[in-house]
Amino acid sequence: MNIKKYFSKPVDKKAQNTAGNGQEKAKSPKYLTKLAQIPQLSEIERSDLEKVSEEFVFRTNDYYQSLIDWNDPNDPIRRIVMPDVRELDDWGQLDASNEEKYTKVKGLEHKYTSTALLLVNEVCAAYCRFCFRKRLFMDENDEVTKDITEGLEYIREHPEITNVLLTGGDPMIMSTSKLEPIIQQIREIDHVKIIRIGTKIPAFNPYKILNDPSLHEMIKTYSTDEKKIYIMAHFNHPRELTEVAVKGLNMLMQSGAIVVNQTPLIKGVNDDPDILAELFNRLSFIGVPPYYVFLCRPTLGNEPFAIPVEEGYKIFEEARKKCSGLAKRSRLVMSHETGKVEMVGMSDGQVFFKYNRSVDIENDGKFLVFDSNPDAYWFDDYEEAHMIFPREYSMKTLVS
Repeated sequence: MNIKKYFSKPVDKKAQNTAGNGQEKAKSPKYLTKLAQIPQLSEIERSDLEKVSEEFVFRTNDYYQSLIDWNDPNDPIRRIVMPDVRELDDWGQLDASNEEKYTKVKGLEHKYTSTALLLVNEVCAAYCRFCFRKRLFMDENDEVTKDITEGLEYIREHPEITNVLLTGGDPMIMSTSKLEPIIQQIREIDHVKIIRIGTKIPAFNPYKILNDPSLHEMIKTYSTDEKKIYIMAHFNHPRELTEVAVKGLNMLMQSGAIVVNQTPLIKGVNDDPDILAELFNRLSFIGVPPYYVFLCRPTLGNEPFAIPVEEGYKIFEEARKKCSGLAKRSRLVMSHETGKVEMVGMSDGQVFFKYNRSVDIENDGKFLVFDSNPDAYWFDDYEEAHMIFPREYSMKTLVS
């Protein structure tokens, strides 16, 4: 498909201007929820992949599909959004970081002292095959609520919360008329200084940004001089940074949002140092700082996308060598049950970790040393810490 098809002649001058700087108003992509809507699949492929989509939901759109090179069986964009039969392998668990443990009221998680998560939506513009919250898109899910009253009250009662992250699902797939009241009510809580919106809309459907002037008015209203709205974008591969995607990012920044990017390290997508470096560099050119790079959580169905911890570190560091200081600001982390664990080095048969953020604030910044384990995919695969400053722990103690 040709992405130019999404542009049509403006109906009038007003419609033309709302698309951004006189550009023609863009058509909205068509959402696709059935594999039968993907003509590039053979009947055999479709039959095999239907079994996967019965277990883990499938959703994409024709704009994002147009980025796929169907002549390449290993196309990285295809891997992001199209099912893989290996997702049915018995590996991992649905809630790999035990988020349920930190759910304080329905729809709200409070894991780190200053940050609360509001799960405001259980729908995305498309579903990443490696999603760590795929449990939210299953029929039995009851973690998300459209009534955030309890969550807002919890935040009001906890003045230590200075950051609120809206997530799900993707909050930005919601109409601005539904998203804005949530933003407004959070902004009325004085101790909340930062509102974050976790979203892959800038990659999956940038036309949602180009065609919605009310979104930009909302950002201008509630991203103030001293209390910013942060857009936590989710670009996994440089090919997602199309002309329209870059325009969407710039429109968000021009409206007053701070935009940063985070991505998991994904096998077959960005596990090549050259590709990862290109992603970092292009983001820095746009003015979108690379933030976290996540090692894939051991989530059910995610084995085809996971990379061993130490291999991931080598890829990450090789990529950073190819970047300027502005492009190499990201940190390689695991979102573990006990905290955000950063991998900081390897040497002489040992690997080094640091708690970038810990549930137990006494462990914030703690440094751990383990024997190398090339087969490790997760923090739990390392058995005994040789040292942790200033105290010594075993992994068992840390998890408990």
